[in-house]
Amino acid sequence: MTVDIDRQRFEQLVADALDSIPEQLGRMMENVAVFVEDWPTAEQLAGRRGTLLGLYEGIDLTRRSPLSYGAVMPDRITIFRGPISAISQSEQQLVEQVTETVIHEVAHHFGISDSRLEELGWG
Repeated sequence: MTVDIDRQRFEQLVADALDSIPEQLGRMMENVAVFVEDWPTAEQLAGRRGTLLGLYEGIDLTRRSPLSYGAVMPDRITIFRGPISAISQSEQQLVEQVTETVIHEVAHHFGISDSRLEELGWG
């Protein structure tokens, strides 16, 4: 069973997930834009197997310095509506998956690896 909600409602769920990030962490997010797309492109998949729910593209905060990071385009977090809808069995599960995916991608912005996220239960 696929849970399909309209794009506007999905974007609101992403915004709600971002709002759930503690304020002190939210203030530390720097030069990053969040987008919603229906499905990942072949370029975004980059040969990955499986389902891609979200993607962080950029230079995480731990690798930035005033000398090496300047005049760059914002980092990009993309949350994919199609795959999240396809794996969700209920609207509540979809809400939970959106929140988990947003937090997972924001964690990458802070320099947290996939392996560490799995250790923390956010993999």
